Amino acid sequence: MIKYILKCHNDHEFESWFSNSEEYEKLSKKNFLECIYCSSKKITKSIMAPMVSNSKNEDEQIEILNSKFQNEKNKLLKLRNYIENNFEFVGKDFSKRVREVYYDKKSKKAIYGTTTQEEKDELAEEGIDLLSIPWVNKDN
Repeated sequence: MIKYILKCHNDHEFESWFSNSEEYEKLSKKNFLECIYCSSKKITKSIMAPMVSNSKNEDEQIEILNSKFQNEKNKLLKLRNYIENNFEFVGKDFSKRVREVYYDKKSKKAIYGTTTQEEKDELAEEGIDLLSIPWVNKDN
């Protein structure tokens, strides 16, 4: 993969990824490239400096990324543990149960469960805000 900074004749700059430089040339010749801001088809590559790295640099970068990924995963696992210990799991009945909690102003229940995108959209139309959390697998 190769990333180019592209520029249209209106001086809009944007990034785009290509499988290789030949792919960019092919798309450019066929006039398939388009500015994401103004839809201009007059696109050129901006001047770019290549990123030179050695394998030691790459290994360090991979290590840093893995560390950041693990840190974020640990945060999500802590959040999952908190939810499981402090909220009631209602499973696929979530949209029904969240309505009961929302419309019963006396209820202070904390629940979690699963819902379809359609149910989520319906709840949003009713003014019920939901929070989706990536559910990280504890075992992996």
